[in-house]
Amino acid sequence: MPLGRSGRTEQAGLTEARLPHCGGLHTRDGSVDYFQIAGGKRLRGTVEISGSKNAALPIMAASILCEGEVVLHNVPDLADVRSMEVLLNKLGVATSREAGGTVRLKVQDEMNCHADYELVRKMRASVCVMGPLLAKRHKAQVSMPGGCNIGDRPINLHIAGLTGLGADTDLMSGDLLLKAKRLTGAELFLGGPFGSTVTGTANILMAATLAEGRTVIESAACEPEVTDLANFLKACGAQISGEGSPRITVDGVKQLKGCEYTIIPDRIEAGTFMIAGAITNGDIHLRNCRLEHLLAVVDRLRQIGVNIEREGEEVVVSSSRRLEPTTVTSQPYPGFPTDLQAQIMALLCLADGNSIITEKIYPDRFMHVAELNRLGAVLRKEGPTVIVEGVKRLIGAPVMASDLRASAALVLAGLVAKGETTVNRVYHIDRGYERIERKLRPLGADIERLNRATEDS
Repeated sequence: MPLGRSGRTEQAGLTEARLPHCGGLHTRDGSVDYFQIAGGKRLRGTVEISGSKNAALPIMAASILCEGEVVLHNVPDLADVRSMEVLLNKLGVATSREAGGTVRLKVQDEMNCHADYELVRKMRASVCVMGPLLAKRHKAQVSMPGGCNIGDRPINLHIAGLTGLGADTDLMSGDLLLKAKRLTGAELFLGGPFGSTVTGTANILMAATLAEGRTVIESAACEPEVTDLANFLKACGAQISGEGSPRITVDGVKQLKGCEYTIIPDRIEAGTFMIAGAITNGDIHLRNCRLEHLLAVVDRLRQIGVNIEREGEEVVVSSSRRLEPTTVTSQPYPGFPTDLQAQIMALLCLADGNSIITEKIYPDRFMHVAELNRLGAVLRKEGPTVIVEGVKRLIGAPVMASDLRASAALVLAGLVAKGETTVNRVYHIDRGYERIERKLRPLGADIERLNRATEDS
């Protein structure tokens, strides 16, 4: 809860087992690095928001389609991005990283078309290579990703879209095999039981750029990351219109060329730091933040009592001492993002009253509930909904991260909890936040990354 209140108180070439994550190493079971947080510090200062992970990954995969070099700027240095580099290396794409978030990619060998289980199980975004491989190399063999800690996430819509473009599919030893001598444009519907598929839209969009004729994607995902992918593909020579709307039209071309492109800022990281400012009753200035990508989040935060204003090129976040309860329902963009559901739950734990959070994208995405309760929260799960009863304060304790955004929520809760909080399995947070403790410390947070292997030696 906001402080002072008397009341209520988420290298290319290395083996996957030791992928670097912005300066550290982790084991597969996450037993090495952990965060030690002493709560009770108001956050003040300026933080730079990194490039979008969810935009960078499919754009990097799209380099498979291109003739010539692709130069990407504002690429975040994350475990998932490094995993994508490793996968692309295996698929014949040379990658090199430069200071300042620039990554260069160039196809050198088109023989390998297999994204194997060891990488896909580690990073579901590996399935993004399916569309580009099929379109450019006429074959894709990608391990089926299976379930994950936020619930079942099938790729049936990806498969339906690619077969609609003319691919033949088969399943062998847990791998999905797709082949097509040529892809032909078609009218495709990508709506699913929980809304449009973001990664599925990306896969079909990339494949359609080299298909013969026109492809119309109905019920396409409208997320800014999909729009960013479309803008990148257009910079490479693709003919695309309607991106950012539920109907995207693609007229296939014979070839795409490399280009130079800058990735959009990460709206989820920006939203996380907004909530960090709110939960500590702080005053944070965000640079490289596109407020227009966060309107649903801003709406809910303002209703809770968080002040969010533009000041020149920055976004300023502060909060009142008394937080109001509210209702939150995750929805496809432009609705409230599922990737900020856990973080806003941490904030609402300290609101003055009861809040209701409903998850409509991944109904099982509530593994953070039990861990927040360990910190003194009062949360009750009822199906896809959690009832949040506001409390006066949270109390530090050891907690275990279960997924990327849940780990961010536990860090946020630790920042305000009385005493010390230990967040284990921080390799989850390294997948999507660029060394988050190094961004929090200059704001005044008492957070340290520790390493048990070093302590035990």
